[in-house]
Amino acid sequence: MADVLDQSEVDALLSAVDSGNLDEAALSSGFGSDETAIRKEVRTYDFKRPERVSKDQMRSLESIHEGFARNLGASLSGFLRTIVEVRVATIEQLTYSEFIHSLPNPTNFNLLTADPLEGQMCLEISPLIIYPIIDRLLGGSSADMFIPQRPLTMIELRLVKRITDRALECLTEVWSNLVAVSFTLAEVESNPHLVQIVAPNEVVVVIGFEIKMNTRVGTMSLCIPFNVIEPVMSKLATQGWLAYQRRASVEDKSQQITNLLHKAPLDLTVYLAQTTITVRDLVSLQPGDILQTTKPSGVELILQVRGKNKFAGVMGRHKRNYAFKITRKALEDESL
Repeated sequence: MADVLDQSEVDALLSAVDSGNLDEAALSSGFGSDETAIRKEVRTYDFKRPERVSKDQMRSLESIHEGFARNLGASLSGFLRTIVEVRVATIEQLTYSEFIHSLPNPTNFNLLTADPLEGQMCLEISPLIIYPIIDRLLGGSSADMFIPQRPLTMIELRLVKRITDRALECLTEVWSNLVAVSFTLAEVESNPHLVQIVAPNEVVVVIGFEIKMNTRVGTMSLCIPFNVIEPVMSKLATQGWLAYQRRASVEDKSQQITNLLHKAPLDLTVYLAQTTITVRDLVSLQPGDILQTTKPSGVELILQVRGKNKFAGVMGRHKRNYAFKITRKALEDESL
């Protein structure tokens, strides 16, 4: 606790301020006699680029889209039948104007909607990787391919849509851990300067991805305006989101494993009895021979699953098939 000034000290301090006799060192220290007063740290703040998303929330967004990058890379690898690597390269807060001016023209600029969130997002894919992917889809090797500086044709747009559809499926999947949304493609443009989804000075979160296919490398950018994700910002806290993701993941995996186990086939074995014979008797066995056991005919038989006792019951017939009627659970050490 700081020392409390009495009335005389307060009057002396006020008179010193009025007269201008209080030196700068005393003012900077709070009170002239307190050498241990804590100085407040002053930081510059740029009102043109306000940081409206905290570092924890940025890390949560990065974690979400790292999963998106892995899923998209696996999906594209299977679709293009070649190894495609996708990774998160950068994540930063910009104004929408800075984001637009950082993009090439022309490019593949996709406007996305994420119902029930209001507003639109942007998914931009660089021509440096778009044209090699198109060449791959058309049977080329894209080894020494020239990248044209022109908008995509209608046929090329149809081919690229097969890529963006897979990206939207992966986005919907990873965002479902945060909020139930459905990403859809609203519009495709080649000139990003013609599209204005928010005000130029509005804050957006830009997540940059690197896409590598063989020797070709390109970029992909996902632009998320702050006003779109503002309703779910409370869920982006690191601890809360990780706990939510872990709980949802465990519940989903548990139900998925249960459903798969219900369909798994099992081999059941019912043992009539056990006995021992000599090798001479085994070699001389003929059709019609009788093997006598020590097990009485009225004793229940044991049913095993993968070598472990499970049930006890009796043999019978059901319609035209042999059947086994379960009467009780078998003991683990119960003899056959």
